[in-house]
Amino acid sequence: MAIRLFDLNIEEVLEDWEVEHAMREVIANALDEQTITKTSDITISKDSSGDWHIRDFGRGLQIEHFTLNENKEKLDAQSGVIGKFGVGLKDALATFHRRSVDVVIRSSAGTFRLKEECKHGFDNIITLHVEYDGTKEGVQGTDFALHGVTDESIAKAKSFFMKFSGEEVLEATAYGQILRRRGDVGRIYIMGVFANEEPNFLFSYNVSSLTDAMKKRLNRERLNVGRTTYADRVKTILKSARSKTVQDLLAEQVQLRASGTQCDEMSWIEISQMALNLLHQQNHVAYFTEQQLASNPDIADHVKSDGLKVVVISEQQQEKLQEQSRSGGPTVRTMDEYIREFNESFQFKFVDAAQLTEQERHVYDCTDRILSLVGLSSHQVPPIRISETMRITTNDTGGLWEMTTRTIIIKRAQLLSFASYAGVLLHEVAHVISGTADVTRDFESLLTKYLGQTSAAAIENAPVHRFAGIFRNHT
Repeated sequence: MAIRLFDLNIEEVLEDWEVEHAMREVIANALDEQTITKTSDITISKDSSGDWHIRDFGRGLQIEHFTLNENKEKLDAQSGVIGKFGVGLKDALATFHRRSVDVVIRSSAGTFRLKEECKHGFDNIITLHVEYDGTKEGVQGTDFALHGVTDESIAKAKSFFMKFSGEEVLEATAYGQILRRRGDVGRIYIMGVFANEEPNFLFSYNVSSLTDAMKKRLNRERLNVGRTTYADRVKTILKSARSKTVQDLLAEQVQLRASGTQCDEMSWIEISQMALNLLHQQNHVAYFTEQQLASNPDIADHVKSDGLKVVVISEQQQEKLQEQSRSGGPTVRTMDEYIREFNESFQFKFVDAAQLTEQERHVYDCTDRILSLVGLSSHQVPPIRISETMRITTNDTGGLWEMTTRTIIIKRAQLLSFASYAGVLLHEVAHVISGTADVTRDFESLLTKYLGQTSAAAIENAPVHRFAGIFRNHT
């Protein structure tokens, strides 16, 4: 059969491509053909003359495969196909030629070689052509024979592929695979081909399902693909993870915040939220922000005494956890949630008046006279009870208005000082009379009124002067 020339029409040469990058494209095409045709594994071998061969056992390369176009068959493939844009083969051939690597391609369609020839109709323009000999040689699939390739280049080319890199798959999801990181860096593969290194990633990843945005960003240069190209897909892969190994490693990252050694995946708020939920499910922890920990050391002590570990998180993380609970999702133990849990399970230790010391009894017996300072009597307020302990709050309160039992409860320690007891009593009475909580306008107005009334009584009412003097030694 006559030999024909096919003009590759290559104008732009990828000068930064080395031989291994060209072989990467040839290997990718061979792997795709294996996947599509479901034929035997490709082989990469060295013959007795020292030439390297990349061989698949598919349908065989045809002359039309040297045109530049999108491969519809690969574009329509659901998964496992690496190259979908029809540019790799021509770039590889140009690189081989520029790097002085001789290429002979044999397939069921014939034999293909590279040759420089004048462009048809333009004798002064030399371009790279494929010299095509259609003589059938009975070859199954396609065999790329490469002369002038070093073993080192072959090793580098194979290292671009997850298939040849010995990666350990921790979990496979519908969007890609989570791989155990080897060494100091994580590796990112896209459709099984190396794309980038991530020095501070917890895992390596193989993205096997591309978004439309990824397809637009990916071009013929597949090395050093920026994080913005694959970040969203990696997040989706992680959020789909269900294996204990992956979840345990993510949960461990939560507690590394203080040391500044958290992985970069934890900088994504949805992943950090996932990790916080996982740690909460696996361990007895309570989440505090740094400000909460500094402002509420007594509550943190309660947490620790209950056998829980205090874990510090950011305010943004806390807000996300609270938003999760408000929207009907799982409730995670933040500081506020711990207080709620503690108070719901709390048992007051009430003290009868007969159990009070003489000094405590003197102060407690003045309850009616304190109420009279604001124009009230004991018949106008709910029962007042003394407890050894109180429910915890963010302000370490000495008393509270218990609406469910309609009781004012005051901590026993307040009876050591007449001023403390009187202040707490009138504070809680103000809640009862106003029917409002702290920091509301009605409550503050009533509390201000009480301050005015007690001040007026102290100045204008002589018995009150004598009353205050009696207990001056107790303040």
